[in-house]
Amino acid sequence: MPPQLLPASAAAFAPRATSVNVVLGSKVEPWLTQTLKRINRIKRPLNSVVQHQRCLTEILSSLNAIWTLASLMVPKAPEADLKKDSNPLIEAIFNYQLIHLEAYIVHVDMVLRNEVAYKLTPDTIESLIEYHKDIHCDGAGELLCGKSKDVKNSVMALIKPLLPPPPRIVDVVRQPPLLPSSPANASMRSQPTTPSSLPAPVDSWRVLSSSPSVTSTSADSTGSSIWASIGLSEAQLPSPVVTAPLPHLPLPSMLASQCGVSVGCNSFGWDRYQEYTTTM
Repeated sequence: MPPQLLPASAAAFAPRATSVNVVLGSKVEPWLTQTLKRINRIKRPLNSVVQHQRCLTEILSSLNAIWTLASLMVPKAPEADLKKDSNPLIEAIFNYQLIHLEAYIVHVDMVLRNEVAYKLTPDTIESLIEYHKDIHCDGAGELLCGKSKDVKNSVMALIKPLLPPPPRIVDVVRQPPLLPSSPANASMRSQPTTPSSLPAPVDSWRVLSSSPSVTSTSADSTGSSIWASIGLSEAQLPSPVVTAPLPHLPLPSMLASQCGVSVGCNSFGWDRYQEYTTTM
């Protein structure tokens, strides 16, 4: 097993050393000589291995000697929070970010392993830690294989939508049905009516007769008291059947005494007495 040639600055969390550890072979390759001459601002002699080693160490130990090893495109948020868009370019700009893996050289071995050891810069290490913690696993905290979506759907199914309260039931008070013995207009009849609205009923036996004797008797005895108590006008009285009163005819005994020699009984209408009696 070859010996470990890495310096102490290559260990984890170790600060960057002021000088890079460079190990070259006994023979320098031509490509290394051409590269050092191209990047050197000041012309320096490169005739020996020591001169190559000294020049390479000074260049790699500079604080500006930073190499971008790769660039990672990682999402800015967990997959459930990514924005969807029909344009892939807009979707990539809003949902993804680039993390550039920058590093500096801590060791160059051109003898045993023919390798160059890099160490990531502190800024790059911090960006990777945040991505891993907040987005890749610790930050999302969701189940894999779409199980988080099933849990969300189950929880949302338990939440019922709000519905308006049911309408208030109002008790309707209904009137009891009318009995057959009580007509529908009983309430109307129960209200008192003024004499001026309806004509007062008149008994059939109080209708005045067409007989002269009855007429005089009814009018003298009861007629005046009845109409005075009611107080109705002539326009409000019922219209019973009224027959024209017969004229007062003299009795035969009265006519016989009045008959004389010069005046005959026919002048007094005696010859029409039978006709009048028949009419009465």
